[in-house]
Amino acid sequence: MIRGIQQSLLGSILADMLLVLGCALFFGGLVHRQKEQRFSKVAAHMTSALSLMAFMGILFPSVLQFTHTQMHTLKSELALSRISSCIILIGYGSFLFFQIKSKPILYISVDEAKDNGEEDSDEEEPREITQWEAIGWVAILTCWMSVLSAYLGDRIQEVSDSMNMQVGYISVILIPSVRNASEHASAVMFAMKDKLDLTLGVAIGSSTQISMFVIPFFAVAGWIVGKPMDLNFHVFETTILLTTVLVVAFMLQDGKSNCFKGFILILCYLIIAASFFVHSK
Repeated sequence: MIRGIQQSLLGSILADMLLVLGCALFFGGLVHRQKEQRFSKVAAHMTSALSLMAFMGILFPSVLQFTHTQMHTLKSELALSRISSCIILIGYGSFLFFQIKSKPILYISVDEAKDNGEEDSDEEEPREITQWEAIGWVAILTCWMSVLSAYLGDRIQEVSDSMNMQVGYISVILIPSVRNASEHASAVMFAMKDKLDLTLGVAIGSSTQISMFVIPFFAVAGWIVGKPMDLNFHVFETTILLTTVLVVAFMLQDGKSNCFKGFILILCYLIIAASFFVHSK
């Protein structure tokens, strides 16, 4: 079910970048109407650059197939996807190293935060659960999600037929919207507490992880087990991903947020949902 994997991962990226981030900015702007919310422009630019790099890896195999300029049909796209996946994984590993070593520069609020006082940034909220309890819950929920994922993969065609919906719409829109509910809630909560750097870490950070680690990792894993998992997401999905990355990068370029920006991102997601509703593949 390679096509289903691609659509599901694409849907997660779209939901994180548009729906999750849009709702967070919208409700955060409503709660803090009297002031302008700000976040680190450096971190936003970094994640936007990483998203564009991952998009390059997805774009070129699709363009190669669409223009019929490959040297060997299917084999050239697959080889390019595997090479690009390895390069993207190296880039993601370098980003993690750079992020850890440069954390005081990248993820401490910019100069405007100094004017808001350093007391708020130094406050730590009390822990709800201990570290080992958190690890235990993650392990339990991961096992349970694996069972549900296997069941869903076996039944998705039946659901599509019974609801008279395309499998692509279910995979790209419905499933990621539900699956990202926890990220959605936490991103909105952080935005309402005026912690937009954490909100971006949840929404944009998750989409960056999927595009720069999960997708290329699956391509490499398919290479190892002999499955033709490539980065060719077809022209329709690739175009949607391009416009999404550009819109989000444009919205985050000034390091400021308001409820209108969030509303625009939500509307963009609704347009994409409508597009996949009438998309046949």
